[in-house]
Amino acid sequence: MTVHNFSIEFFPPRTPEGINKLRVTRGQLAELKPHYFSVTFGAGGSTQQGTLDTVREIRGEGLDAAPHISCLGSSKDDVRQMLALYQQQGVKRLVALRGDLPSGYGAADLSAGQFRYASELVEFIRVETGDWFHIEVAAYPEMHPQAKSPQDDLQNFARKVQAGANAAITQYFYNPDAYFRFVDDASRIGVKVPIVAGIMPITNYTQLTRFSEMCGAEIPRWLRLKLAEFGEDTQSLRAFSLDIVTQLCEKLLAGGAPGLHFYTLNQAAPTTAIWHRLLTA
Repeated sequence: MTVHNFSIEFFPPRTPEGINKLRVTRGQLAELKPHYFSVTFGAGGSTQQGTLDTVREIRGEGLDAAPHISCLGSSKDDVRQMLALYQQQGVKRLVALRGDLPSGYGAADLSAGQFRYASELVEFIRVETGDWFHIEVAAYPEMHPQAKSPQDDLQNFARKVQAGANAAITQYFYNPDAYFRFVDDASRIGVKVPIVAGIMPITNYTQLTRFSEMCGAEIPRWLRLKLAEFGEDTQSLRAFSLDIVTQLCEKLLAGGAPGLHFYTLNQAAPTTAIWHRLLTA
Protein backbone atom coordinates (compact mmCIF):
# COMPACT_ATOMS: atom_id res chain seq x y z
CA MET A 1 0.00 0.00 0.00
CA THR A 2 1.41 3.40 -1.02
CA VAL A 3 1.55 6.24 1.50
CA HIS A 4 2.27 9.63 -0.04
CA ASN A 5 3.26 11.38 3.17
CA PHE A 6 4.58 9.26 6.04
CA SER A 7 6.06 11.05 9.05
CA ILE A 8 7.09 10.27 12.60
CA GLU A 9 6.96 12.39 15.74
CA PHE A 10 9.34 12.45 18.72
CA PHE A 11 9.51 14.49 21.89
CA PRO A 12 12.91 15.91 22.94
CA PRO A 13 14.48 13.82 25.74
CA ARG A 14 15.35 15.52 29.01
CA THR A 15 18.05 13.14 30.27
CA PRO A 16 21.28 11.66 28.84
CA GLU A 17 19.64 8.21 29.04
CA GLY A 18 16.64 9.48 27.10
CA ILE A 19 18.89 11.05 24.45
CA ASN A 20 20.72 7.75 23.92
CA LYS A 21 17.47 5.80 23.85
CA LEU A 22 16.01 8.13 21.22
CA ARG A 23 19.12 7.70 19.04
CA VAL A 24 18.50 3.95 19.00
CA THR A 25 14.77 4.43 18.37
CA ARG A 26 15.42 6.92 15.60
CA GLY A 27 17.87 4.56 13.90
CA GLN A 28 15.26 1.81 13.89
CA LEU A 29 12.51 4.08 12.56
CA ALA A 30 14.79 5.63 9.94
CA GLU A 31 14.86 2.21 8.28
CA LEU A 32 11.17 2.74 7.44
CA LYS A 33 12.21 5.76 5.33
CA PRO A 34 9.69 8.33 6.62
CA HIS A 35 9.45 11.60 4.73
CA TYR A 36 10.49 13.47 7.86
CA PHE A 37 10.68 13.37 11.65
CA SER A 38 8.92 16.05 13.68
CA VAL A 39 10.08 17.12 17.14
CA THR A 40 7.69 18.57 19.71
CA PHE A 41 8.04 21.76 21.71
CA GLY A 42 7.19 22.05 25.41
CA ALA A 43 4.61 24.39 26.94
CA GLY A 44 5.83 27.98 26.81
CA GLY A 45 9.06 26.89 25.11
CA SER A 46 10.16 24.68 28.01
CA THR A 47 11.96 22.23 25.70
CA GLN A 48 13.19 24.76 23.13
CA GLN A 49 16.86 23.78 23.43
CA GLY A 50 16.01 20.08 23.40
CA THR A 51 13.91 20.55 20.27
CA LEU A 52 16.75 22.41 18.54
CA ASP A 53 19.37 19.84 19.61
CA THR A 54 17.24 16.90 18.45
CA VAL A 55 16.54 18.55 15.10
CA ARG A 56 20.28 19.20 14.62
CA GLU A 57 21.05 15.53 15.31
CA ILE A 58 18.39 14.31 12.90
CA ARG A 59 19.60 16.60 10.15
CA GLY A 60 23.20 15.61 10.90
CA GLU A 61 22.21 12.04 10.08
CA GLY A 62 21.02 13.14 6.64
CA LEU A 63 17.32 12.99 7.54
CA ASP A 64 14.64 15.66 7.22
CA ALA A 65 13.34 17.21 10.45
CA ALA A 66 10.43 19.49 11.27
CA PRO A 67 10.60 21.27 14.63
CA HIS A 68 7.36 22.20 16.33
CA ILE A 69 7.13 25.87 17.09
CA SER A 70 4.49 27.23 19.45
CA CYS A 71 3.64 30.82 20.28
CA LEU A 72 1.96 30.90 23.70
CA GLY A 73 4.38 32.24 26.28
CA SER A 74 6.65 33.57 23.49
CA SER A 75 7.18 37.11 22.26
CA LYS A 76 7.59 38.04 18.61
CA ASP A 77 11.30 38.49 19.24
CA ASP A 78 11.49 34.97 20.73
CA VAL A 79 9.82 33.48 17.66
CA ARG A 80 11.90 35.63 15.30
CA GLN A 81 15.10 34.31 16.90
CA MET A 82 13.89 30.70 16.63
CA LEU A 83 13.02 31.14 12.98
CA ALA A 84 16.48 32.58 12.29
CA LEU A 85 18.12 29.65 14.10
CA TYR A 86 16.20 27.13 12.03
CA GLN A 87 16.96 28.97 8.81
CA GLN A 88 20.67 28.92 9.72
CA GLN A 89 20.38 25.14 10.22
CA GLY A 90 18.80 24.76 6.78
CA VAL A 91 15.47 23.58 8.20
CA LYS A 92 12.71 23.96 5.59
CA ARG A 93 9.70 22.53 7.39
CA LEU A 94 7.88 23.62 10.57
CA VAL A 95 4.88 22.43 12.56
CA ALA A 96 3.26 25.67 13.80
CA LEU A 97 0.99 25.38 16.83
CA ARG A 98 -0.63 27.63 19.37
CA GLY A 99 0.78 25.35 22.04
CA ASP A 100 0.01 25.10 25.75
CA LEU A 101 0.42 27.78 28.35
CA PRO A 102 3.22 27.20 30.85
CA SER A 103 2.13 25.79 34.20
CA GLY A 104 0.57 28.45 36.40
CA TYR A 105 -0.67 30.61 33.53
CA GLY A 106 -4.35 31.28 32.92
CA ALA A 107 -6.77 32.82 30.42
CA ALA A 108 -5.63 36.36 31.27
CA ASP A 109 -2.09 35.48 30.18
CA LEU A 110 -3.43 34.21 26.85
CA SER A 111 -5.22 37.48 26.05
CA ALA A 112 -2.23 39.57 27.12
CA GLY A 113 0.35 37.77 24.97
CA GLN A 114 1.67 38.82 21.58
CA PHE A 115 0.20 35.70 19.97
CA ARG A 116 -3.21 34.25 20.83
CA TYR A 117 -3.82 31.79 18.01
CA ALA A 118 -1.84 29.56 15.67
CA SER A 119 -3.18 31.55 12.71
CA GLU A 120 -1.33 34.60 14.05
CA LEU A 121 1.85 32.56 14.36
CA VAL A 122 1.53 31.27 10.78
CA GLU A 123 0.96 34.79 9.50
CA PHE A 124 4.00 36.04 11.43
CA ILE A 125 6.21 33.25 10.03
CA ARG A 126 5.15 34.14 6.49
CA VAL A 127 5.81 37.86 7.03
CA GLU A 128 9.24 37.14 8.55
CA THR A 129 10.47 34.37 6.23
CA GLY A 130 8.29 34.39 3.11
CA ASP A 131 8.09 30.95 1.52
CA TRP A 132 11.22 29.58 3.19
CA PHE A 133 9.26 27.13 5.35
CA HIS A 134 6.72 24.47 4.49
CA ILE A 135 4.26 24.99 7.37
CA GLU A 136 2.11 22.25 8.86
CA VAL A 137 -0.67 23.11 11.33
CA ALA A 138 -2.95 21.08 13.58
CA ALA A 139 -6.45 19.89 12.72
CA TYR A 140 -9.04 18.37 15.05
CA PRO A 141 -11.49 15.90 13.45
CA GLU A 142 -13.29 15.56 16.81
CA MET A 143 -13.03 19.28 17.67
CA HIS A 144 -10.41 21.08 19.72
CA PRO A 145 -11.30 20.68 23.41
CA GLN A 146 -11.39 24.46 23.88
CA ALA A 147 -13.42 25.27 20.75
CA LYS A 148 -16.94 26.69 21.18
CA SER A 149 -18.48 24.45 18.51
CA PRO A 150 -17.46 22.22 15.58
CA GLN A 151 -18.25 25.06 13.16
CA ASP A 152 -16.14 27.52 15.17
CA ASP A 153 -13.29 25.01 15.23
CA LEU A 154 -13.54 24.52 11.47
CA GLN A 155 -13.33 28.28 10.91
CA ASN A 156 -10.27 28.44 13.16
CA PHE A 157 -8.64 25.77 11.00
CA ALA A 158 -9.53 27.67 7.83
CA ARG A 159 -7.90 30.82 9.25
CA LYS A 160 -4.62 28.95 9.75
CA VAL A 161 -4.65 27.84 6.13
CA GLN A 162 -5.59 31.32 4.89
CA ALA A 163 -2.67 32.69 6.91
CA GLY A 164 -0.26 30.56 4.88
CA ALA A 165 -0.23 26.94 6.09
CA ASN A 166 0.72 24.37 3.45
CA ALA A 167 -0.76 21.28 5.08
CA ALA A 168 -2.23 19.94 8.31
CA ILE A 169 -1.72 17.04 10.70
CA THR A 170 -4.68 15.86 12.74
CA GLN A 171 -4.95 15.03 16.39
CA TYR A 172 -5.09 11.24 16.74
CA PHE A 173 -8.49 9.54 16.59
CA TYR A 174 -9.96 6.05 16.29
CA ASN A 175 -13.12 6.86 14.32
CA PRO A 176 -12.26 7.19 10.61
CA ASP A 177 -15.69 8.71 9.87
CA ALA A 178 -14.76 11.73 12.01
CA TYR A 179 -11.68 12.29 9.85
CA PHE A 180 -13.51 11.96 6.52
CA ARG A 181 -16.31 14.23 7.70
CA PHE A 182 -13.80 16.87 8.79
CA VAL A 183 -11.99 16.73 5.43
CA ASP A 184 -15.31 17.06 3.57
CA ASP A 185 -16.42 19.98 5.76
CA ALA A 186 -13.07 21.74 5.23
CA SER A 187 -13.31 21.24 1.49
CA ARG A 188 -16.83 22.69 1.44
CA ILE A 189 -15.55 25.98 2.86
CA GLY A 190 -12.68 26.11 0.40
CA VAL A 191 -9.83 24.53 2.41
CA LYS A 192 -7.90 22.33 -0.02
CA VAL A 193 -4.56 21.66 1.70
CA PRO A 194 -3.55 18.04 2.44
CA ILE A 195 -4.85 16.89 5.84
CA VAL A 196 -2.59 14.10 7.08
CA ALA A 197 -4.10 11.68 9.61
CA GLY A 198 -2.44 11.53 13.04
CA ILE A 199 -2.03 7.97 14.34
CA MET A 200 -1.44 6.94 17.95
CA PRO A 201 -0.40 3.28 18.39
CA ILE A 202 -1.93 1.78 21.54
CA THR A 203 0.44 0.15 24.03
CA ASN A 204 -0.95 1.19 27.41
CA TYR A 205 -4.65 1.74 28.17
CA THR A 206 -4.16 3.94 31.25
CA GLN A 207 -1.71 6.19 29.40
CA LEU A 208 -4.00 6.43 26.36
CA THR A 209 -6.97 7.40 28.54
CA ARG A 210 -4.95 10.14 30.24
CA PHE A 211 -3.69 11.57 26.95
CA SER A 212 -7.15 11.43 25.39
CA GLU A 213 -8.75 13.31 28.27
CA MET A 214 -6.14 16.06 27.97
CA CYS A 215 -6.39 16.54 24.21
CA GLY A 216 -10.07 15.78 23.59
CA ALA A 217 -9.49 12.65 21.48
CA GLU A 218 -12.40 10.24 21.66
CA ILE A 219 -11.88 6.56 22.47
CA PRO A 220 -15.03 4.85 21.11
CA ARG A 221 -16.99 3.06 23.84
CA TRP A 222 -16.57 -0.39 22.31
CA LEU A 223 -12.80 0.11 22.07
CA ARG A 224 -12.51 1.53 25.59
CA LEU A 225 -14.40 -1.44 27.08
CA LYS A 226 -12.33 -3.95 25.11
CA LEU A 227 -9.02 -2.37 26.12
CA ALA A 228 -10.06 -2.23 29.78
CA GLU A 229 -10.98 -5.92 29.61
CA PHE A 230 -7.35 -6.91 29.02
CA GLY A 231 -6.33 -5.61 32.45
CA GLU A 232 -2.69 -6.49 33.09
CA ASP A 233 -2.44 -8.71 29.99
CA THR A 234 -0.18 -6.31 28.09
CA GLN A 235 0.73 -8.79 25.37
CA SER A 236 -2.90 -9.43 24.39
CA LEU A 237 -3.73 -5.72 24.55
CA ARG A 238 -0.88 -4.88 22.19
CA ALA A 239 -1.75 -7.66 19.75
CA PHE A 240 -5.39 -6.52 19.64
CA SER A 241 -4.39 -2.86 19.35
CA LEU A 242 -2.01 -3.61 16.50
CA ASP A 243 -4.92 -5.10 14.55
CA ILE A 244 -7.23 -2.18 15.33
CA VAL A 245 -4.78 0.63 14.50
CA THR A 246 -3.57 -1.11 11.33
CA GLN A 247 -7.18 -1.46 10.16
CA LEU A 248 -7.73 2.22 10.92
CA CYS A 249 -4.72 3.15 8.77
CA GLU A 250 -5.93 0.92 5.94
CA LYS A 251 -9.38 2.55 5.98
CA LEU A 252 -7.88 6.02 5.99
CA LEU A 253 -5.54 5.35 3.08
CA ALA A 254 -8.21 3.52 1.08
CA GLY A 255 -10.53 6.50 1.63
CA GLY A 256 -8.02 8.99 0.26
CA ALA A 257 -6.03 10.24 3.27
CA PRO A 258 -2.86 11.81 1.83
CA GLY A 259 -0.61 10.43 4.55
CA LEU A 260 -0.06 9.20 8.10
CA HIS A 261 1.76 10.91 10.96
CA PHE A 262 2.73 8.57 13.81
CA TYR A 263 2.85 9.77 17.40
CA THR A 264 5.53 7.35 18.56
CA LEU A 265 6.12 8.51 22.16
CA ASN A 266 9.78 7.76 21.34
CA GLN A 267 9.11 4.04 20.84
CA ALA A 268 10.02 2.21 17.64
CA ALA A 269 8.28 -1.18 17.88
CA PRO A 270 4.56 -0.21 17.63
CA THR A 271 4.97 2.06 14.59
CA THR A 272 7.34 -0.41 12.91
CA ALA A 273 4.84 -3.26 13.33
CA ILE A 274 1.98 -1.21 11.88
CA TRP A 275 4.12 0.02 9.00
CA HIS A 276 5.25 -3.48 7.99
CA ARG A 277 1.63 -4.66 8.00
CA LEU A 278 0.60 -1.76 5.78
CA LEU A 279 3.39 -2.52 3.30
CA THR A 280 2.18 -6.10 2.94
CA ALA A 281 -1.54 -5.23 2.82
